[in-house]
Amino acid sequence: MKIKIKRLASDAILPSYAHADDSGMDICSIEDKVIPAGGYVVIRTGLAIELPPGTEAQIRPRSGLSARNALSILNSPGTVDEGFRGEIRVILANFGNEAFPVSKGMRIAQMVICPVIRVKIEEETVLSETARADGGFGSTGL
Repeated sequence: MKIKIKRLASDAILPSYAHADDSGMDICSIEDKVIPAGGYVVIRTGLAIELPPGTEAQIRPRSGLSARNALSILNSPGTVDEGFRGEIRVILANFGNEAFPVSKGMRIAQMVICPVIRVKIEEETVLSETARADGGFGSTGL
């Protein structure tokens, strides 16, 4: 499968897989920004994509940034819909106690291309019974 990518800035870095068997491609910042402790910023990638029909791109946190620096993506995973042609931007949140500098060219997130199942909604007044029923939010213990 191929996706078309357009650079919206001359210094934008095309997404790439770090390893042959990775599911996510690294995406990079095209700007220098500082994320304040407890804050968030929207970071530009300088990229737009054209996805194949029936797919989406999910923008997910990078595990190293999360584990070492308490950074995550605020709306994780971010969704890039098939019909969106604007710039991919990443909402990076800093859950740490110190400001974090993002530099131009830094790998800030990963992008995973996923299939999308579109459904038709059928409203009902009664749903089928299950053993779980409405148990959630810790209903199976800690």
